[in-house]
Amino acid sequence: MLWRVPATEAGQDALIGFVQREGIALTVVGPEVPLALGIVDRFRAAGLSIVGPGKQAARLEASKGFSKAFMGRYGVRAAWSESFSDPALALKYARAYFNGRQPKLVVKADGLAAGKGVVIAGSLAEAEESIASFMQDKSLGAAGTSVVLEEFLEGREVSVLAAVSVQPGRNGVIAPFVSARDHKRRFDGGAGPNTGGMGAIAPVPDFTAAAQRDFETAILQPTLRGMEAEGMDYRGFIFFGLMVKDDRCSLLEYNARLGDPETQAVLPLADFDFAGLCTAILDGTLAAFPLNWKSGAVCAPVAVADGYPGSYRKGDRITVNEGALVKTGARIFIAGAQRADGTAELRTTGGRVLAASAWGADSDEAWTRAYEALGAVSFEGMAYRKDIGRE
Repeated sequence: MLWRVPATEAGQDALIGFVQREGIALTVVGPEVPLALGIVDRFRAAGLSIVGPGKQAARLEASKGFSKAFMGRYGVRAAWSESFSDPALALKYARAYFNGRQPKLVVKADGLAAGKGVVIAGSLAEAEESIASFMQDKSLGAAGTSVVLEEFLEGREVSVLAAVSVQPGRNGVIAPFVSARDHKRRFDGGAGPNTGGMGAIAPVPDFTAAAQRDFETAILQPTLRGMEAEGMDYRGFIFFGLMVKDDRCSLLEYNARLGDPETQAVLPLADFDFAGLCTAILDGTLAAFPLNWKSGAVCAPVAVADGYPGSYRKGDRITVNEGALVKTGARIFIAGAQRADGTAELRTTGGRVLAASAWGADSDEAWTRAYEALGAVSFEGMAYRKDIGRE
C-alpha cells in the first residue's frame, strides 16, 4: 500500500496510528522530506519496522553543507566547494571564481528543494541571479537560505543506488545496485533547465568495470567509514550521484533514498525479492543477501506537464490505451497525478506526471518499447524527451 500524508508531526502521528491499527509489518519511506523530519526515528520509537535512515543520517541529503563537510572529513572524492549563509560573501566568491576564468559554477541550495535547487551557471551574471534568487528573494523558501558554490566537473553523470545497513557499534554494509543514468535537462540533447529527471536507463553502457572499482574505492568505502565513525543509524537506501571521466568518479550528491526516476529503471532488473532485501537491511544480514540482476536493459522516459519545470498545467485528464500498453510489456509509474474525487479518472497534479518503464533484451529494444508505451498515454500538454538513453 502507498499512502501519502502531510510531512508534519501530525501527519506522521496519523501514519503511525494507521500502521498500528492495520498491523502493517513493514514501511518503506519514499520521499526525502519525511526522512529529514525524522519519521524513521518516530516509527522505531513506537516499535514499528521501517526502512530508511534516521534523522541524523538523512542530513546527507537534507543539507548540502552537511553533506559536503561529511565528504571532506572522510575523504570521499568530490568537487571542491564552499558554503555560504551570507549572500554578499557568496557573490564575492562567485566573482572571484569567474575572474579566474573558470567556465561554469554550480549553485546549490543547501536544503531540500524538490529537484529545483541546483543551477549550473555558465556566466557570472547567471550565478549572481541564482544566488540572489535563492538567498535574497527566497524563491525556494528556507531551502535557499544558505548555498553551496561548487566547481563544475566535466564528464558523464551516472547514478548508483545501494542498500545500506549501518547501526552504531556494528560493522556496516553498503551493497550497490546496477548503474543508472538520469537525464536531468528538460529538452532533447541535454538543453534547457535542470529538472527532477526527464527519464533514466539502466544499466549504463559506458560505466565500465574500472569505473565501478574506482567508485567503490574512492566513494562507497569512505562513505561507509564515515557513517560508522559518526554512529549513524542508516538502515535504508542511498543514491550516489556521480560524475565520471576517464573511469574516475567524483561524487556530486547523496540522496538518502531510492532516487527518482532511476528507481523505475533499476528495480525492474532486480532478480530478488524486494521485501527480503528490506528484511536483510533491518536485521543486519545484508552482506549475505543475494543481489542478483536480470540480463537486458530498461528505459524509462518521463512525461511532464506543459510548462515544467516552471509554472505548469494541472488537472488534465490522463487517458491510457490499455491494449497498446499491454503489448509493450511496460509499466507506468505515476508521480504527479491522482484520481478525481469519487471516480476512477486520473488527472495531473504535478510537473513530472509519470514514467513509462520498459525492459528489452538490449538498450534499443528497451527504448522502442518505452516510447511505444508513452504513445499509449495522453493528456493535454503532455511533453517528453525523445532521446532518453541516446543523448
